[in-house]
Amino acid sequence: MSAFRTVFHTVFRTVPAVLLIAALCTPASPALAEPVPVADPVPEKPIASPLTLTLEEFASFPRSEPIPPPSNDPRLVRHARINYLGELPDGSRRLYVNDLNGRLYLLGRDRQPQEYLDVAAAFAPDFVSGRGLGSGFGFTAFHPEFGRNGRFYTVHTEWGAALTTKTPDLPPQPGTRFHGVITEWTAADPRAGVFSGTRREVLRLGFSGQIHGIQQIDFNPGARPGDADYGLLYIAAGDGGRGASSDDPQNLAIPQGKLLRIDPAGTDGRKYGIPPANPFAGQEGRLGEIYAYGMRDPHRFSWDGDRILLGHIGEHAIEAVYDVGPGDNLGWSEREGSFVFDQADRCRLYTLPDDDARYGYTYPVAAYDHDPPPGHPCNADSGHAIVGGFVYRGDRLPLLSGTYLFGDIVDGQIFHATAAHLREGLGRAAIYQPRLVDAAGNAVTMRDLAGDTRVDLRFGRDARGELYVLSKANGRIWKVTRAAYAPAGVLPSLRRGLVAAYDFEHPLPGDPAREQDQGLSGTDLSLVNGGAAMRVEDGAYRGSAHALQTGQVEPATAGNDDWKAGVYAEPGVPTLRSFNAVAGATVMGWFKVRADGPAPDSNTADPADRYNAIGLAGVLTGTSQGHDVRALLELITVNGELKVVALARRVDGSASQTFAADLPWQRVLPRDQWVFLAATFDFDTGAMRLYRNGRPLDGSSTVAGDPWGVEGAPEPDLTSPTDPRGIKIGGSYPQNTREQNPCDCRMDGLLFLDRVAAPGEIRAQYELLRHR
Repeated sequence: MSAFRTVFHTVFRTVPAVLLIAALCTPASPALAEPVPVADPVPEKPIASPLTLTLEEFASFPRSEPIPPPSNDPRLVRHARINYLGELPDGSRRLYVNDLNGRLYLLGRDRQPQEYLDVAAAFAPDFVSGRGLGSGFGFTAFHPEFGRNGRFYTVHTEWGAALTTKTPDLPPQPGTRFHGVITEWTAADPRAGVFSGTRREVLRLGFSGQIHGIQQIDFNPGARPGDADYGLLYIAAGDGGRGASSDDPQNLAIPQGKLLRIDPAGTDGRKYGIPPANPFAGQEGRLGEIYAYGMRDPHRFSWDGDRILLGHIGEHAIEAVYDVGPGDNLGWSEREGSFVFDQADRCRLYTLPDDDARYGYTYPVAAYDHDPPPGHPCNADSGHAIVGGFVYRGDRLPLLSGTYLFGDIVDGQIFHATAAHLREGLGRAAIYQPRLVDAAGNAVTMRDLAGDTRVDLRFGRDARGELYVLSKANGRIWKVTRAAYAPAGVLPSLRRGLVAAYDFEHPLPGDPAREQDQGLSGTDLSLVNGGAAMRVEDGAYRGSAHALQTGQVEPATAGNDDWKAGVYAEPGVPTLRSFNAVAGATVMGWFKVRADGPAPDSNTADPADRYNAIGLAGVLTGTSQGHDVRALLELITVNGELKVVALARRVDGSASQTFAADLPWQRVLPRDQWVFLAATFDFDTGAMRLYRNGRPLDGSSTVAGDPWGVEGAPEPDLTSPTDPRGIKIGGSYPQNTREQNPCDCRMDGLLFLDRVAAPGEIRAQYELLRHR
């Protein structure tokens, strides 16, 4: 019997008889559904991205050996167990890299590693790096005022005599076998190339296992003098391997399975201080050091502004990214990701109970699962473990701006997600997989670069925000030197926000009835009813060979045969998650109308009846039946007259607003002429705009007042945080159902952006294609 079932039946059996009879006489409440096993916890897989990252070799490190030599774990035998790259915060532009086997290196302008400090020698013979993947010299964090005070902090692992001669500062786990030790070092001369100075112990934790110890220590790089977070040290402490069989990560009286925050400077003679703003500071029975909890293996965390993004290694199936705030409970070991973890049944995860909200768990903002091969033992290593990374905020690679880069430790896959979508409450963000090339432009994988099937991937960042990729397999570091994203015919400044793009030159291999997305989301279109025949030889601009033909097939017969394109999923389309909770959107493309008005209404007996609209292109809402829209470019009847319009809903199921062009629609879209149309939607201000051939069209909103609800709080005003149910092109419904707005049209170069394109960008996009 599963653990949650055992609890349920135990509670039921112990209810007093009187209360039980009363309960039976009380009108029944709706029964709560019991969690059920989940076959595929995260069905959506990382999406192939058109983004290309160039990795150029930056530095290589000397071979190192674990201490003592590992007895039976070949994963510990690496060329050099380099674990992180950062930059000294002293303006010298020197980089630092630590090796788990004990040495701290500095890199100068020549990129040659010079030994700065031998941590292993300093703590011999108690230092250990040859037992467990996380053992050894794990991390270094330089105080933000290192250039003045010379202070930096390290974490390393001890065993042997240390277990009996030294006492942990906080409650250790039973059967402690290893200590994780944080040390403060003070350099006599911060400018020196080799350390000379003093040290003192700051914090010692006891772990029962050789895995999931202290994984990272760090300072908030965005905090400034005077800020509450300035100079506070964050400590990612794993569960010591006990989380799957105990409640340690949920126990607020112990430090294991927690993100801790301390003041390493100490107060009143103590080795360190507890920030009074910590969520449990001063609470009896709870450690004031705890910042957040419920963690198995919090492997890497980083800041983007004032928020923490954490890569969390799962037990059974889930590798996850969390948006962590003070007091958050990530749920382990009662939850793995957004699923129930049952200690009595570790081979399966379960759906959440109906009353899950009462527990207040924090769930992942992005996740992927293991997908082991058939017959793989459930308790065996499936070769997947997330490594958290960084949001790019540098200046050299603008196409990467606002992108969170992370990956998988074992196989070296690199992923990216949009940082703005990695927020609690927005659901799981889409994960993309970029193409990697070397300095010569040759396509590579991290396994190629590392020369090994086990990459042992890590990330680093310098003070200017530039990103680096590390591999223990061969002890090398590569710098991300270029981010290229160049779908044909797209203005460079539009590419970063380009969720989807279709030029109708890219049929899906093996399925010509589908069109490949050239945007960032990988949302492929279905060419409904007409299939490959809908690609016609009629490009809208120089260099384009094909356009999309849509239209009514049998005007006199009601039926689901109209040619249109789109994608639709009632639960929402995860690849379109970029349109969740956004402040703006843009739809643009080339259109050629081949009729004098709306199509005949095939649902009535009167051949003179016509529909009241002509569908062009748009994004659906998260609750759409196939017609309600988040952002749409279309022709509809306004006050009895057909108009070119931008139409949108900000909040699912709420009121829509329409902005109609003043010009007669035939002047905007003359028959059989290619015209470049664009519509922008500013959900924060309530403004919409239309453009024809790069020039704004005069027009007006058709609904008085504030239908979008943008007045007053909250700010900014965003769309609903729900996955759009699809994209529709050439009609009302992207699915093959009764059509209401067929369009006898040709379309080309369709672009869907998750932001408001500037007037200059729209003009430049038109000019770019017109003159190609």
